[in-house]
Amino acid sequence: MTHLIARASFVGCALLASMLFLTGCTSGSDGDKAAKESPSSAPSAPRTSAGPSEQKLTEQAQAVLAAIQGGEMVEAGAERVSDGIHTEPTLSTGKTYRLNLICFGSGSARLTVAPESKETPVPCDQSLIQQRLTADKPVRIDVNGTKGSSGMIAWQIDAI
Repeated sequence: MTHLIARASFVGCALLASMLFLTGCTSGSDGDKAAKESPSSAPSAPRTSAGPSEQKLTEQAQAVLAAIQGGEMVEAGAERVSDGIHTEPTLSTGKTYRLNLICFGSGSARLTVAPESKETPVPCDQSLIQQRLTADKPVRIDVNGTKGSSGMIAWQIDAI
């Protein structure tokens, strides 16, 4: 009796698998069209916006910074606007530096350089922001995206 139940279960599973296989493989041209138009048949990968990828935005922003004639590069990087930039660069006392910052995307961010703590708006419209830094005291650079902003921020500190 146990042998018959096991065999019936196997036959049932095989029949179900065959039906699923045939259903997936026998759609005609009308079925293909419906599958392409049906939102339920879309792949389960996360949807992304129609805008450029983070990698492309980063490459564009870094290319702008690379084209700027400046001094010797001390520190540089690129971050998502949503992550922001938070760094305490090691700068030599008495030297002057220039911070170059650019945001590619949408919305804006806010730049704060301590110890001055003056807030500077950073539009994510590919505008270059430059700020002079002096290393009389330890410097902290924070860039925080505003609500709803997206894209990439690239930055570079040059000794001038």
